[in-house]
Order: sequence, then structure tokens, then C-alpha cells
Amino acid sequence: MSERKLITKMLKLVDVKVAHFEVKTRSRMILLWVKPYKNGCQCPECHRRGTIVCTLKTPRYWRDICVAGQIVYFAYCPREIWCPTHGRLQEEIPWADTFSRVTYRLEYLMLIYAQLMTQKAAASLLKMPTSTFSDILHRTVERTRDGHRIRGLKSIGIDEVSYHKGHKYVTVVYDLERARVVWVGPGKARDTIDGFFKNKLSDYQKRKIKYASCDMSETFIGAIKEHCPNAKLVLDHFHITKALIEAVDEVRKEQWREAVGDERKALKGLRWLLYRHPSNRDRGDKEVLDALRRGNRRIYRACVLRDEFEQFWNYRATWAAKRFLKRWTTAALRSRLDPLRKFVATIRKHTDNIITFIESGGLTNAVAEGLNRIIRMLKNRASGFRNVDAFIDLIYVMVGDLDIPAQIPCRFRTL
Repeated sequence: MSERKLITKMLKLVDVKVAHFEVKTRSRMILLWVKPYKNGCQCPECHRRGTIVCTLKTPRYWRDICVAGQIVYFAYCPREIWCPTHGRLQEEIPWADTFSRVTYRLEYLMLIYAQLMTQKAAASLLKMPTSTFSDILHRTVERTRDGHRIRGLKSIGIDEVSYHKGHKYVTVVYDLERARVVWVGPGKARDTIDGFFKNKLSDYQKRKIKYASCDMSETFIGAIKEHCPNAKLVLDHFHITKALIEAVDEVRKEQWREAVGDERKALKGLRWLLYRHPSNRDRGDKEVLDALRRGNRRIYRACVLRDEFEQFWNYRATWAAKRFLKRWTTAALRSRLDPLRKFVATIRKHTDNIITFIESGGLTNAVAEGLNRIIRMLKNRASGFRNVDAFIDLIYVMVGDLDIPAQIPCRFRTL
């Protein structure tokens, strides 16, 4: 077996023929002088074989994967061809994209490493600066998603995610049926979400959306009502429950501020008990609540109202859910607890969009919250992102609706 054939087999080169090679020990680099194997002189547009016009005298170089601690480079002098359809142009390079300076093999490895570790660690393994890794990854993600169309969107969720201190956010749109992220945009203003509906979805696609879930943000609610005429807006179960728990906790804080001495000792540790779901309370928690009924009726009344509201999510008939909501809000107003009265005002303002939870069969943003957990893990792993483009790229790589590593041709996937 010749040395060139041995290198071809060891590096698992496909569609590449090694003409000769150089090993540069000082720079720890292997330079392979290559040429297309059997499929050269192809038009990059129509893939027809063209007539050779000339061969460029200056070689081009492509960075490839690392092998045994050595950085591998491809070198080749491309040829200009004449295509009957597209005229004079440079031949297609089978191992790399048209304007790329790295091979498909390296791009695939970068995408896989980006899913598994931080960019700094991935760049160290591939022996390149972190900034270079980030730039190449950004171009790869942009190229693979260029022309990608969102399809089959029927239920969407919208939420914002922080990516850097100083109240810097991105708006994330989810496909709740497939549990994937379909779009990410910088900022959380109305212009941001309007840009998604105007630029990414056609009028037909917007009409096909049946349900849309979000928090109680007026920005998201207004955008959904304007752009999705047939969509039923479902206010997220999670955010409504969170608002109720915060109201109950505000009652606890008010009583804590008024209490002195032994009264404060009795109220100590109640916060986590009030946050706990009724089904997760043990016998000790129930004993504490019984003591509250005798010692602090305001906190006890707030806790009972919170437990009663949990029944709403179990209804299946909208008329019964409306009747329950009317009775519960009346009881909350009579409780004379100001935080709960404010919560009731919010509920009455959005009653129609809360009832749609029952109509939709229990549609929630739970899928979106699960994806947000992955996104937060991604942010924590990188210790935050200063560059929003890098954050958006990794969201698409991790939980995007398009499987980006799968867009690299199968023959160039090195793992």
C-alpha cells in the first residue's frame, strides 16, 4: 500500500484524491495536496461537467480536522470551467462550501462539539482561537439555515430569555407540538415579535395557527391578536400560577413585617411551604397549616384560596370553569387581602384567554419552559453571552427545528 493510499484510508477521505503530502514538524501540520476524485470540473450551480478554461496558479487552503495532534490542511489549485448554462465560473469544490476556508468535516465536528461543551473547550480541542471558532460556527449556522422555511406550525409559544446582565433579552418562538425552537430574535419589544410574523411566516401560515400560548405580556398578546386572526390565545398555566403564588407570598411578607418577637418565629420557614403544591405536602406541612388557622388567619386564608384555585386546571367543560372562576374571584375579593385583589383584577382582565386553556385541552407553555431550561443550562455553561449572535447560534444548534449537523453531507460526518 502506498503512503498516499494509507493517508487516504487513515483520514477517511471521501471524494478526495491525495496527490502528495508534506509533514511540517515544527508547525505540527500536515499539508495534503488534493484534487477532486472523479467528480471534478462540475458547475456549482447545476452540477454538470464543464469544459476546463484554465487552472488558477495560486493554491487555496482549507483547514481540516486534527489527527494525532497534527492540524491537517488541504491545498488545491481550483480550475475555471465553462458551463453551457451558467457560463464561466470556478468549479465546485466537493469537500467544502463555495466560499468557506474550512472543510465540511471540520464544520460537522464543530457543530457536535458545540452541543457537548463550551466554545472555549471545543476551540482548544480543535487547536484554534475561540473567536475563530465562534465566527466559523456563526457562518455555518447562517448558511445551513439560509432558505429554511418553517412548516406545519399549528401551536406556538412565545417567551423571552435573558442572555446577559443588564436586562438583555432574546425573544424565542416555539413549536409546541414538536417541542423545538423555530425562531430567535434579539430584544423583547413589539418590533421584535412583529419581525417574526412579518418576515418568517406567510399569511397562509398565520391563518393555520390554531393556538398561541404566552405569558401576560401585553407585547406578546397584542402581536398574536394582530397577526394570527384564527389563533386562540392561551395564557400560560405556569405564569398564572406563579402570579398567584407571588400574591400569597406578598400576604406572608405583610404579616412578617407586622409581627414581632415570637410571632416572627412562628412565621419563619413558611415561604417554601406556601410555594409547594398541595399534592406535595406531607403531614408536617399540614400540621403547620393547622397552626396557622389558629395563629394567623390572613396567611391561612390566602393559602386556602391558592389551593382552591388549583382545581380550575382540572375542569374539562368551559361553562363549569367559568362558573368556578366567578365564584373563586368573588371569594378572593371578600378575603380583604390586597395582593389577592390585585391578582383578581388580572384574572378578570384576561378571563377569556384563561378559559381557552380548557378549550384547547390543556395547552400550556410547559414545552417552552422545558426548552428554556436547556437554554438556561446553555447560558450557564458559557457563563453568559456578550454577543447575542453567539447565543442565538447555539440555541439553533441545540434545540432548533432544523437539525443543523444533519445538513452536512453524510459522507463528511467524521464521528
